[in-house]
Amino acid sequence: MEINDITINSEYIQLGQFLKLANIVESGGMVKIFLAEYPVIINNQPDQRRGRKLYPNDLIEIEDIGVFRIVRAT
Repeated sequence: MEINDITINSEYIQLGQFLKLANIVESGGMVKIFLAEYPVIINNQPDQRRGRKLYPNDLIEIEDIGVFRIVRAT
């Protein structure tokens, strides 16, 4: 299982912003639709809230898409 690192410059990133940053969705308008169709697992817990805050070292698993880890830019 390959983990893709997504680098952020802030303390956290919201799930909807993460989906755009990781090029999973093209626009903010697509986030709600995407979350309704694809299960998202954050740190082994399902979560579909687009405002969910993701912090460095959080693991995000999206079935058929991949596994991602939030990392803080140094």
